[in-house]
Amino acid sequence: MTLLLNNCTILPMTEAADGSRSFTGSVGIAGNRIALVTREGAAAEAFRAAHPGVREIDCTGRVLMPGLINTHCHAAMTLQRSYADDIALMEWLHDYIWPFEAKQTPTEIALGAELGVVEMLLGGTTSFVDMYWSEAAIADPVQRLGIRALLGACYLDTNMETFERDLCDALDKTRGCERVRIAVAPHSGYTCSPENLVYGKELARKYGLHYTTHIAETHDESRIIRERYGRTPVAHLDALGVLDDRTIGAHCVHVSEEDIAVLRDRGVAVAHNPQSNMKISSGVAPVEAMRRAGVCCTIATDGPCSNNDLDMWEEMRSASFLQKSATQNPCAVPAYEILKMATVNAARAIGYGGELGVVREGAIADLILVDMRKPHLCPVHDLVSNLVYCGKASDVETVIVNGEIVVEEHRVRGVDTADLMGRIQAAAEAIRSR
Repeated sequence: MTLLLNNCTILPMTEAADGSRSFTGSVGIAGNRIALVTREGAAAEAFRAAHPGVREIDCTGRVLMPGLINTHCHAAMTLQRSYADDIALMEWLHDYIWPFEAKQTPTEIALGAELGVVEMLLGGTTSFVDMYWSEAAIADPVQRLGIRALLGACYLDTNMETFERDLCDALDKTRGCERVRIAVAPHSGYTCSPENLVYGKELARKYGLHYTTHIAETHDESRIIRERYGRTPVAHLDALGVLDDRTIGAHCVHVSEEDIAVLRDRGVAVAHNPQSNMKISSGVAPVEAMRRAGVCCTIATDGPCSNNDLDMWEEMRSASFLQKSATQNPCAVPAYEILKMATVNAARAIGYGGELGVVREGAIADLILVDMRKPHLCPVHDLVSNLVYCGKASDVETVIVNGEIVVEEHRVRGVDTADLMGRIQAAAEAIRSR
């Protein structure tokens, strides 16, 4: 597809040499790449002339910016939204979530993921990192709906055989789909033995995959790992040699200064989940300290039954406000840094540094149009502040992934949302009744 987006307020996330963060202009897309970013009408006219039949969109009143990247979620857990709320994490997992999951079929898991993908696309999330069972089944709606994904095949000590089969099937199913990559995803250092943690990393290195896991999410997790191995969760994983620049650590709430130094030195990307951490009372991750130390910090939603949604706009606002409150510093993690966490930093975390998370010529065309013609976005003294502190998922009007329009006028291409929601409700009720 060839597109020319005119009269945009462009937020490139590249910070121009003159200090400006946005400008008005045009963006041209050819194939899956951004071919033109310009302030000049003449350049737009030249692009138009060079691409007969180009589709043009008037973006007056809209911001064109990189799509948001959710670096940690469990998309299929839409099936468990509101199922087990206001319960402590360990009880929540052992008494509610894992028994529910044991009754799900791969078909139901794929259906739950489909709703999750639709929710994310409608809110301007163009890429996500998943961690769940039956990722081979989840790959089907992901490929069909057009989103970009890093699908983490999850495992515990108790399901290693199933995990290996799922990993192989997911790799086979996504071969040739440039939007979808597979990752190895051990659940955590307290549910996986050292041997299995290392084995997973060996598989990841063998196949050139990312490795993602929960790290230091709760006091209980930290206590269990200290009792078993005499180390913090970060130190435990580091001693096993599984931390590197292709590792995404979800949560990292209970980390020391020494842990932070390890995360930085190993190049680990941290997926910060502020709303989930608040809801489950896991604690407040020291994001400001990690960021200042040089750790690659990103933003994520976690699953839709521990949040309870997949809204990255809420997550950005919460992340900034929570750090300001926790540090008693109103300057902590300012708006532009938050937006970088959800775009530039996240792109680096998933192996697309410089190719995603920015609006520049040559980058992959994963872009969103945000309608600024809303009372809650007016007036505009600072565009970035308005987006981060006032923006809502419903403000996203158009979503482009890999050069293709997948959401237009708030509708996901090829999806009957009402029908999908009906099937989700029926599936959730059927699982509970088993």
